[in-house]
Amino acid sequence: MVDSEINYANAIVASAGNVVSQVGARAVMFCEEAIPDLQRLVTNLDENTKLIVIRRGERRPESNDRKHIHYLYVPDFKLTRLDQIKMATVLAFSQGYLGSGDTFVALTGVAGKPVDTMVVMCVGHEYELFDSVDQPKLTEHVRRVVFQRVLNIAIELAQEGREGKSVGAIFVIGNVRGLQKYINQHIINPFRGYQERERNILDDHIKNTIKEFSAIDGAFIIKGNGVIVSAGTTLRPDVSGEDLPQGLGARHAAAAAITASTRSLAVTVSESTGTVRLWRRGKMIIEIEKATRPAIESPENGSAS
Repeated sequence: MVDSEINYANAIVASAGNVVSQVGARAVMFCEEAIPDLQRLVTNLDENTKLIVIRRGERRPESNDRKHIHYLYVPDFKLTRLDQIKMATVLAFSQGYLGSGDTFVALTGVAGKPVDTMVVMCVGHEYELFDSVDQPKLTEHVRRVVFQRVLNIAIELAQEGREGKSVGAIFVIGNVRGLQKYINQHIINPFRGYQERERNILDDHIKNTIKEFSAIDGAFIIKGNGVIVSAGTTLRPDVSGEDLPQGLGARHAAAAAITASTRSLAVTVSESTGTVRLWRRGKMIIEIEKATRPAIESPENGSAS
């Protein structure tokens, strides 16, 4: 870490308070390790401004003396600046830290480096971020921690694949009773017969099992409380979702349609590109692209303008 990087970061952090005040932002979002001097940031903010702190890796004990601080945990993978913001925003939105129409300031940069970029965004008014979507209850019927775990696993699958090979996957989460009429099991269900506590996605030991079964054609069906009902499941919804962007195939069409037919969420991983997409009410809510090269080499990761 060179002095110039720290100087840039401190200058951005010092100006964040003025930007927050002028645009009426509700929150400031940043990666914990990217802020060289957190006190400099806090000093320049109103005490009612939310701090949404992004932490990489697994959840760990939290302690703070600030009323409006919230922590988000994301996988420890390199993402582009914008995708770091997308990932954190969808988690903040699902947990109620941000709502539709909220303006926020995001401080971001190359993974492992001090912050070098400030972005002002409004939830629901950006093409890349919940564009034209009114989703006041994004995770209804789904525990927030379950949604976060599924999204994290999808990101890991996109980045790592299975045994070094790219894989595609679809996770459908929600009210299983409502899903029953739209799903069929054409292979033996590998999760059948196990007690619910042994097949809950919140169990850290189940992650590798999910990665192994991701090679099976079909969807993972997951209850809102995290219990995995089945894998290799065929989706047969009776309505279609919104018109899909060019280049998306059957997996994405099924995700759009099943969420249009039921009160559920779907998360897809594209086998060809590694892009992770979230679907709700027949629409694609957000997409997070796989970092195909180290973040520092990406054109997007050049100097901020």
